[in-house]
Amino acid sequence: MPRPRRDRVGYAAARVLEALLESLLGLEFLSRGYTRNAAGKVFQAWRALTAAILALHIDRVARAARSEEEREWLLERAVTRVPSTRLKALGQLVEEHVRIPYYGPLTDRALDLHDYQYHGPDPDAELSKYRSREEAAKDITYLVEKITGIVEEHVRPILEEKGAWTRDHEEALAKLRDVLNKHRPASR
Repeated sequence: MPRPRRDRVGYAAARVLEALLESLLGLEFLSRGYTRNAAGKVFQAWRALTAAILALHIDRVARAARSEEEREWLLERAVTRVPSTRLKALGQLVEEHVRIPYYGPLTDRALDLHDYQYHGPDPDAELSKYRSREEAAKDITYLVEKITGIVEEHVRPILEEKGAWTRDHEEALAKLRDVLNKHRPASR
């Protein structure tokens, strides 16, 4: 994996491919009934996508830092680790400074899936946002749709311009679109 300080575009390209492949695995797990495993894969896809976006736009995001210490943390740690404990704040930074609409609330949804992965459904809704596997499955599919849209609209054009969008990216994205179409209910 390229280092983000030395090759931001290469790092972003690798993380986007990771996001696409993790999303595919998540949908595969979902189709087999492994909802909690699917939730974990889609959460990992969201983290990878966030890392890619941060790498591509780190200058813009780092300018928003309130202190030199925070700026250094963003440059040295946020992009490479995308810690779950700071994911909400990083999602808000992406929404505000990279201008990807609803990235903050979508990050909240990814964190809900992360919680679901470990706790499962809670019929009394005390431990989890989800009361059933079906509710979680809808959010898994929804978040994969959003990942696909963000990659197509916000990330792919940059990687294409930089010559970093590869055949592997294109094949993974096409496969993801195909699998997503199979998960959508048929319209009447």
